[in-house]
Amino acid sequence: MQSGQGNELKTQDIDFETMNLQVGTRLQLITHRRVKPVQHFSSLIGYIKDEYILLKIPMESGAPIGLAEGERLTIRVFSGIKVCSFACTVERVFGRPLFYVHVSFPTSVQGTSLRTAMRVKVDLPAHLSGSGTHGKPLSCTIVNLSVSGALVTSPSRLPADEQHLELEFTLKAPPDDQDVHILARAAIRNVNVTKTADDTDLYTYGMQFIELDPNHYTLMQNMTYEALLADRQKIV
Repeated sequence: MQSGQGNELKTQDIDFETMNLQVGTRLQLITHRRVKPVQHFSSLIGYIKDEYILLKIPMESGAPIGLAEGERLTIRVFSGIKVCSFACTVERVFGRPLFYVHVSFPTSVQGTSLRTAMRVKVDLPAHLSGSGTHGKPLSCTIVNLSVSGALVTSPSRLPADEQHLELEFTLKAPPDDQDVHILARAAIRNVNVTKTADDTDLYTYGMQFIELDPNHYTLMQNMTYEALLADRQKIV
């Protein structure tokens, strides 16, 4: 993990229990058979401490990826506070119809603390509604998102005295990319106006979430984690 972007703190050794692994936890499995490591997403089936860990074999184009006994892997997982990683080796592969793999129990685990509310670049259609919208939601676009708030653009101007609104949008939840409808109460913290290419006004609203649903909080945390691991260019 590199730390040149100001979003991460120093990596340190941590206890296995710090990862807070639960059955079904989504994690990243990295193979090292090529010059450039290849990343796949998997999930935890279970483990016996100090003996082995059971993981689902990642699927690619509808088929399980090839894994060989003795192969070296890196596993990464988001604990809710830290991005944790450890090295392991493949001990046994179970193919059809189970598609799971035994890997060695880690001898050491490294953890990297993240900024509490890293923002991820997105392009999500959304709607804003509040007392000043007279019951008619305003169309808008979320351009970045975190567990603490969102940056929203809209061609419509919200009433100057509007304090609290509801921001409505949809996120896809792993592992099956099911749509999750989110209706979050939010407060406007700042407003900017810019001109578009056709010389019309575009309003940008910095919004802070209020009392975000715990399940939605976790979903956004996981989205941030996956963006950090899979495409760091999305991290704001």
